[in-house]
Amino acid sequence: MSDSESQRLSLDRREFMFTTGTAGAAMLALTPEWSFASLTRAEPVNIAIIGAGRHARAMLDEIAKFENARVTAICDIVPSRLQAALRRVQGATGYADHKELLSKATDVTAVLVVTPTHTHKTIAIDAISAGKHVFIEAPLAHTIEDCAEIARAARSSSKVVHVGLYARSNPIYKLARTFFRSDSVRDLVMMRAQSNRKNEWRVPVSDAKDEKALNWRLDPDVSIGLPGELGCHQIDVISWYLGKYPTSVSGTGSIRLHKDGRTIPDTTHATFMFEDGARLDWSATIASSYEGQYEVLYGTNATIKLAWTAAWMFKEADAPTQGWEVYANRQRFHNDEGITLIADATKLASQGKLKEGVGLPNPPVYYAIGDFVDAIANGKPPVVTAEEGLRATAIAILANQAVLGGKRIEISDDVLKV
Repeated sequence: MSDSESQRLSLDRREFMFTTGTAGAAMLALTPEWSFASLTRAEPVNIAIIGAGRHARAMLDEIAKFENARVTAICDIVPSRLQAALRRVQGATGYADHKELLSKATDVTAVLVVTPTHTHKTIAIDAISAGKHVFIEAPLAHTIEDCAEIARAARSSSKVVHVGLYARSNPIYKLARTFFRSDSVRDLVMMRAQSNRKNEWRVPVSDAKDEKALNWRLDPDVSIGLPGELGCHQIDVISWYLGKYPTSVSGTGSIRLHKDGRTIPDTTHATFMFEDGARLDWSATIASSYEGQYEVLYGTNATIKLAWTAAWMFKEADAPTQGWEVYANRQRFHNDEGITLIADATKLASQGKLKEGVGLPNPPVYYAIGDFVDAIANGKPPVVTAEEGLRATAIAILANQAVLGGKRIEISDDVLKV
């Protein structure tokens, strides 16, 4: 660890102890009033969404929660999806081509790219070149070269270019990271993560000509598989918490359920190694939903489990007491008792409402969109840069290659740079 890293970690620990040692775990408020109270732009941010699939339609619901943001244009190449999205937003104009949208929707200042991963590069770079603020869903692109091109375009832009790696905007994950970087967890032992959700990953199509476009996740020419589409987000969590990136990845994969002619594995496993010997075991399947999606970081004083809308800390019996535990809400997990990581715990405890603070009041995507709009409104840098998007996606792409080849791949510094 460098001197600057040591000083920063020391500062983090002092700030942590000052904040939590006597005042409870009041690190972040999770109330809607707190979430983006700093948004002060007089005029709303006019947003265009390019891509109108299921996830984009969910994003429309979240944007509607912000008084200073509104969707004025929607684009999709599939007419039925475009019309379904337009029905959700009164007054929005529909487009079948993103270039037409960028040239004609002159009121639009920000663009959300929510299209298939392999189409991100062209759309994102066109939007950046048009002088728009741009939010790009993660993974950033389907090749490392495309990721680098987007990152270079973002670097040359004076606008906000934000990548949708949701954990970095998630209030619970930010709170848990503060615990992780303190003596509450202490020395890292090992890490484990999974993403299990039973899902076809196949979209029904009424016209055979739409098969390739709609089922791109199953197309070996463009798909980056479960490691790319799902692992990207979880790999980024670990890199963000550790402040470093893995140096190698090995993997395996197979089709356990969906034996319908596809070649993309529906069940995968990857092992990521770090230079100090730390190891992350990651798995994903769309053949079973058991235990869902989570990340676990095991430490010598405590273990932290993150599950996107909630998080817990499991203290070791010999770990020192720090004082704030008196405010803790506790949950039982078989033989282990977890302390629920709740922001503003002291205040809630004093009001007898501790359990009401468990979990996020909004979906994780809400906070990512909020960070994007906040950066635009207040002239802030993006919470997640295109360069971070490049690194997370490049590692995930290499993990997919390791899974498909059943081999180990070294992750060089060169692939993580613009």
